[in-house]
Amino acid sequence: MDHPIVTVLIAMLGGAIRVSTPFMFVALGETLTEKSGRINLGLEGTLVLGAMVAYATSYLSGNPWLGVLAAGGAGVILGGLHGYICKLPKVNDIAVGIAFMSFGTGLAFFFGKPFIQPSAPHLDSIHLGDWTGNPALAQALEVNPLFFVGIGLAIAMAWALKNTKWGLIVRMAGDSAAAAKAMGVSVDLVRFLATAAGGFMAGIGGAFLSLYYPGIWNQGLSSGQGLMAVALVIFARWDPIRCIIAALLFGAAGAIGPSLQAIGITQGYYFFNAAPYILTLVIMILSAGSKGAAREAPGELSITK
Repeated sequence: MDHPIVTVLIAMLGGAIRVSTPFMFVALGETLTEKSGRINLGLEGTLVLGAMVAYATSYLSGNPWLGVLAAGGAGVILGGLHGYICKLPKVNDIAVGIAFMSFGTGLAFFFGKPFIQPSAPHLDSIHLGDWTGNPALAQALEVNPLFFVGIGLAIAMAWALKNTKWGLIVRMAGDSAAAAKAMGVSVDLVRFLATAAGGFMAGIGGAFLSLYYPGIWNQGLSSGQGLMAVALVIFARWDPIRCIIAALLFGAAGAIGPSLQAIGITQGYYFFNAAPYILTLVIMILSAGSKGAAREAPGELSITK
């Protein structure tokens, strides 16, 4: 029999992989959006709406991957609306984001009621741990393909932001709108496209929630993961690669409670389940006085002015 500590670590490994995936997609979407100089706090609503659209599409079509694409499409629509409204004069992107958070969640709850009970086809997982001969480790290493898609996306985004013309344009729009306009760049268009693309990624994160883990659709599905991902972006210093590490850290924190329960430790269960929220609070407090975070933040963000 495995030592209890080993059991907990294996459970946390599996939890980190599963729980981190939606964090990863939302954080990457918000990173791209903020790199262009805009904040989108509405990604919580996009995450929930994406989860509902994915589940409904998978149920109606019988194809969960169509659900993933539909969730991304819903995210593009919400992100595009957010980007369009925010380019209007005297509009505050933070206020618009909060409004879209409620709007996306409300749409999901209204149209998703018929899909709470039916069972939709789920995404399959890749079994990476069967060779170990350890059932617990094999289960922990059941990885959904979207996890690898997220890692590949982060690597591609990090490379593109540093090495391509489009990456330079996005960073220029986020660091100095005046400089971007002087170079003939349409700042509003860049931010619109970046916000829409960020919404697409957040929608896919929602699809993971409803079609893989926890693999259900109900009105309490997200639990604030979209908002926590915004804190994750600050923690990652607007770096896509660091977003992967930060998402895994958040995922492991979220797995502490279930991991301890698996070995019979139930005392303090609710406190350990609150670990991701406590971690978010700590990150926000530390980031508020961090000169490094302020230095690496895109100059056009409203939080830096």
